[in-house]
Amino acid sequence: MSFYSDVVLPRLLDHAMKNEDLVGYRQRIVGAAHGRVLEVGIGSGLNLPFYGPGVTEIIGLEPSRALIALASRRAGPSGRAVSFLPRSAEAIPLERSSVDTIVTTWTMCSIPDAAAALAEMRRVLKPGGDLLFVEHGRAPDSWVVRFQDWLTPAWRPLAGGCHLNRPIADLITGAGFGIVGLRTGYARGPRPFTFMYEGLAR
Repeated sequence: MSFYSDVVLPRLLDHAMKNEDLVGYRQRIVGAAHGRVLEVGIGSGLNLPFYGPGVTEIIGLEPSRALIALASRRAGPSGRAVSFLPRSAEAIPLERSSVDTIVTTWTMCSIPDAAAALAEMRRVLKPGGDLLFVEHGRAPDSWVVRFQDWLTPAWRPLAGGCHLNRPIADLITGAGFGIVGLRTGYARGPRPFTFMYEGLAR
């Protein structure tokens, strides 16, 4: 680890993810969660205000202890039962079929082994449970994809391992989930960074 990854990057991520353009995505995805929730990549806890009354417990999985510290401060005023697991998603320390909902928001881009992480999510999710996701990833336009492929090697070490070019829907279905609803499209901003996948899988 380094001063950049331990101190600078968590604050940069917290600031960047406060973007008001992301609020609508959070309202739709996080607001649909229910029951016992596992949020994979809870980051600095910016989703916490968006959980609805149907949520009974939130477990935040996050490998960065600096981000967990920020999230812990946000969890206090939320009045919810929130706990944190300082782990990466490739090995989730929960029992099989133990959560009702999994939430991922702009997380799958930075997990080192996304396929292994999704297999773990499928393991801990109850049968019929919901995987709610909003992620940025591989765009449908060839010229954008060329930029994404070119930028990713340089971008990844600066942005906490973020891959701009991951095919999110393919990764989810490849892990054995069935996508029930999917919305895609560009958000505001440079296109290599802003092609969004928003949806529900079971």
